[in-house]
Amino acid sequence: MAQPAIDPGVAIGHVHLKVADIERSVAFYRDAFGFELMQRFGDGAAFLSGGGYHHHLGLNTWESKGGKPPAGGTTGLYHFAILYPTRAALGRALARLLRHRVPIDGAADHGVSEAIYLHDPDGNGIEIYRDRPQEQWPRTPDGGLAMVSEPLDLQALLRDAQPAG
Repeated sequence: MAQPAIDPGVAIGHVHLKVADIERSVAFYRDAFGFELMQRFGDGAAFLSGGGYHHHLGLNTWESKGGKPPAGGTTGLYHFAILYPTRAALGRALARLLRHRVPIDGAADHGVSEAIYLHDPDGNGIEIYRDRPQEQWPRTPDGGLAMVSEPLDLQALLRDAQPAG
């Protein structure tokens, strides 16, 4: 008997990261992304949000204060992703990161989405992206998904972030 599929309304919720320095991490996510600090638990944890939600991002030093990023070749989080609602919003996010001199590791057009990759000060991978409407997703002749990994034109993305006029 086949297992039922996961409910199509499921979404992955907040992410909670172990960090070495809570102040440095709060400043990074607040300044480079624009997240709002919602709550602090002493000097060990902070919860940040976009749009007044209780939290999208939890940061803590409970097991990691002063720690080092994981060594290459070890298991763990590859990256977490932040979904932006439009191409213009993604372009504005990129412009903000560049203004804060956050290094960009890469960018790709996946056909289904446009994505930009970077790391936080603790080495946690971050993807910022926007999805294309499903009717624009590339398909194989039999209707299957045909994702790609093509270069993303960051200059065009930045131009599209500018208000018209």
